Amino acid sequence: MSLSVIKRHEKIMELLLQDGEVKSAGLSQLMGVTGKTIREDLEKLEEQGLLSRVHGGAVPKNDGHVGSFPGRAAMTNCLQQKGELAAKALERIEPRDIIALDGGSTTLEMARRLPNAPLTVITNDLFIISELVHKDQIHLVVPGGYQKRNLLVNGESLSFLKKLNVQKVFISTTGLHLDYGLTIYTSDLAEQKQALIECAKYRYCVADHSKFDKYALMTFAQLSEMDAIITDSGLDAAMRNRYQGAGVPIQ
Repeated sequence: MSLSVIKRHEKIMELLLQDGEVKSAGLSQLMGVTGKTIREDLEKLEEQGLLSRVHGGAVPKNDGHVGSFPGRAAMTNCLQQKGELAAKALERIEPRDIIALDGGSTTLEMARRLPNAPLTVITNDLFIISELVHKDQIHLVVPGGYQKRNLLVNGESLSFLKKLNVQKVFISTTGLHLDYGLTIYTSDLAEQKQALIECAKYRYCVADHSKFDKYALMTFAQLSEMDAIITDSGLDAAMRNRYQGAGVPIQ
């Protein structure tokens, strides 16, 4: 698969997550390719389980691969799971640690719960930055870059991150799969995650139970690269046993 094809697929998934729907005609005009090429792109993405084709375009696949808006009850449960997960992850943090918080809803909840205590936190997530900027005992390190949704990304920040000596990194993921590892939809965010993983002594993936057996477009890390997968109590025993049987450390 050529780079241009990969970039088209990234853009399609980004627009799908942003708008909840994509139209073939609009994608063709935006990317300067034929309608036939776009239809082939959508077909390949559907084969990977990342979207569902409809007349004239595509919509998110309704099985958890692509984010959707849950109902009120589901949202309440989700918040409880995020809180439980964040609390478990915070147990890993010690005074004067140097940690990195990847962008994500669980790492944001971790930032909200972090005490105002001596600690160094590296992050490129604008929401996390806004939570921590008022905690004056926390030394906040922001690599910088241009804004992509709620994140700051650029090539120069990657080389900066690789020079850091981070004790613990907490990584989020779109999906977690025995075959595909940890996955995300766009390459620039994948590169940020890889840089954080590379510079850290201990690597933790924070993923609620709904992320298991799901995958997105790009693999940014293998499960074996993580010191632990921190998840919530909603993970059923059969799933837990299957992953632990494959050597994945789940906590």
